[in-house]
Amino acid sequence: MFVITADDPKPQINHKRRAALLSTLIAYIGRYRLEGDRWITNVEGAWNPEWVASEQEGFFRLDGNRLEVAAPWRIMPHWPEKGLTRSVLTFERPE
Repeated sequence: MFVITADDPKPQINHKRRAALLSTLIAYIGRYRLEGDRWITNVEGAWNPEWVASEQEGFFRLDGNRLEVAAPWRIMPHWPEKGLTRSVLTFERPE
């Protein structure tokens, strides 16, 4: 499962504002496999229906207690005006 949300989304009470929150969300779920430094998910469900039944690819690197995960460069459906973008997440295991 993969979910990214805005830094601090606030609960909304009207439908228009709740719908706007979708533009701050990226989410999908599915089985994955690893091939070298690639993490490939067969998407079974997603916030973007175009991604269902597709493969989403990311890249990862392990360095001691740190895991870095990077999405490929692409135009995201929520903000095409930004052109090519990419998400990079770093996780660190506490010692």
